[in-house]
Amino acid sequence: RVLFRSVKNSYNCIILKGDYMFQVRIHGRGGQGVVSAAEILSVAAFIEGKHSQAVPSFGSERMGAPVVSFCRIDDKPIRLREPIMEPDALIVQDPTLFNAIDVFAGLSKNGYLLINSKRSIKELGIANAIYLPEDKVRLVPATEIALHHIKRPLPNAVLLGALAAVTGVIQIDSVAEAIASKFPGKIGDFNIQAAEAAYKLLTHNNQEELTC
Repeated sequence: RVLFRSVKNSYNCIILKGDYMFQVRIHGRGGQGVVSAAEILSVAAFIEGKHSQAVPSFGSERMGAPVVSFCRIDDKPIRLREPIMEPDALIVQDPTLFNAIDVFAGLSKNGYLLINSKRSIKELGIANAIYLPEDKVRLVPATEIALHHIKRPLPNAVLLGALAAVTGVIQIDSVAEAIASKFPGKIGDFNIQAAEAAYKLLTHNNQEELTC
């Protein structure tokens, strides 16, 4: 599989270019909107004129049980239907999963890692499991951001805003439009605010930490 060629935009955020497939795997627990996250991401890519595919989760979706979902984004039609074993981006909505399953399995050495946590990598006890450059790993206080804007501990929209900021594979405006189509009304508005807050936070961090 060919890797993305990358450039940096005016925000020093990496933009992925080329006729290649970008694959995202999302880990969380039942009740955290893991499946909805993949669906929203797929719609956001479609809004931008890309081909996209949200693959349903595999395993139990009962409240609190480990859940995984997948999203593929490409410039050409997507015919794959199987689970993503080698993701280009990995989103972890619940850090307690580190003690339950191997969430890092197959993650590309050129990939991105987004973790819902306000603790450090060392505090999470996963320093030895991560081999990515520091600029490819982001810890996002997604639950806290969600509680502030949505009043519920739902990190999915927050982490999609973070994904837009870190990878540039989708634009935040597309994420907002996709959220609005999934959740019309005030619920959608609150989720959009949460996603935009994460985007601004991560964009600010990128400006401080990355150099051209």
